[in-house]
Amino acid sequence: MNSVNFSDSFLSEIKKVIDQLNIEDLDSLIDVICDIKKDNGRIFFSGSGGGAGHASHAAADFRKLINIESYSVTDNVSELTSQINDDSWSSSYKNILKSSNFSNKDCLFVFSVGGGSVEPPVSNQIVKAIDYVLEVKGKILGIVGRDGGYTRKKGTASILIPTISDSLVTAHTEGMQAYLWHLIVSHPKLSPNIPKWESVK
Repeated sequence: MNSVNFSDSFLSEIKKVIDQLNIEDLDSLIDVICDIKKDNGRIFFSGSGGGAGHASHAAADFRKLINIESYSVTDNVSELTSQINDDSWSSSYKNILKSSNFSNKDCLFVFSVGGGSVEPPVSNQIVKAIDYVLEVKGKILGIVGRDGGYTRKKGTASILIPTISDSLVTAHTEGMQAYLWHLIVSHPKLSPNIPKWESVK
């Protein structure tokens, strides 16, 4: 496949992903976020690799644009690496939630291509964080790909990014995650603040 055909195919697949999104799942997730905001709960974003980058950006947007106290569990490198060194990578996210006094008003929001898996063990740090949130009766949200994994199975609400191409599941999932959290922070139900460039005339 030449570069022009690949680009056309890639963009055509994105259109199919959008067409196959479950809007009811999206609305349910937004309703949970509305409840968190009403209850003055906090959102802790998590992910690995590209998901960690999304977590950092989303935490900033949720704080600035819809006034929800939000954090990324991977942003504080000193805290994260001390948890990994002193305990383990698989327990690091859970331990950060514990040290943040995560409560039943709070939410873990997962960005992951596969959503975490117990068997085979993939993204076990997300699995253990989810188990801890369930233990304290907090909320679990996610935007995930493939079959949604542990996040989809155990979550309060989640959005599943449809798989159009097995060879591009990561690219399409991570791309749509960014579009969807920007949709969320722009949603009128959450009374968003006006971003800078939208305010410039």
